[in-house]
Amino acid sequence: MAGDRPKICVSIVNDDIDAVKTVESQVDMYEVRIDLIGGGWRGVAEKLDKPWIACNRRKEEGGNWQGSEADRIQSLLDAVGVGASIVDIELNTPNVESVIGRIKGKAECLLSYHNLKETPSQEEMREIVDRQRTAGADICKVVTAARAFADNLTVLQLINEYRKDKIIAFAMGEKGQVSRLLCPLVGGYFTYASIKAGRESADGQLMVSEMREIYRLVNG
Repeated sequence: MAGDRPKICVSIVNDDIDAVKTVESQVDMYEVRIDLIGGGWRGVAEKLDKPWIACNRRKEEGGNWQGSEADRIQSLLDAVGVGASIVDIELNTPNVESVIGRIKGKAECLLSYHNLKETPSQEEMREIVDRQRTAGADICKVVTAARAFADNLTVLQLINEYRKDKIIAFAMGEKGQVSRLLCPLVGGYFTYASIKAGRESADGQLMVSEMREIYRLVNG
């Protein structure tokens, strides 16, 4: 992938649209975190000039959604009408295939899995990706927790095994930052970054300016 610009998706965690606009040139797409922004998420989404992912993360997978499951899903369906090009749906969402069926043809479905405790074995992660594909994922996403440096290699290997698919795989936490950086360099569809320090949507997330500078040095 040398010479190509690695794709970065910046997570939007509040309604500060001015801050969003300051990083626009460095961004390929946005993630609108409905669970973190709150009721003003539509106003933010309507002002975006690049493609965006609708995400309303469940508490079980590191999110902050306070309402009912029915309302959570409805917000994601509403986001398609507002212009989301991708919708992030957790693989473990109840009746996930039914939800996917309501979105297919209107936006891409990114099926995600988050393990906040550890990095599972290669075999377990392959089973997760196979479940995502069977359920109808357009994009597969597997995010784990890094407890040791070796976890970076374990999760990145997943990308190598599913090269024909759109896949994102990396580990969270300070020990997993290497995998966040390498994800798009080894074939991952894109990686995530924050707008600035203190605006991270997950543990170990780097700022988009930092990532662009590192990629510039790597690509020369």
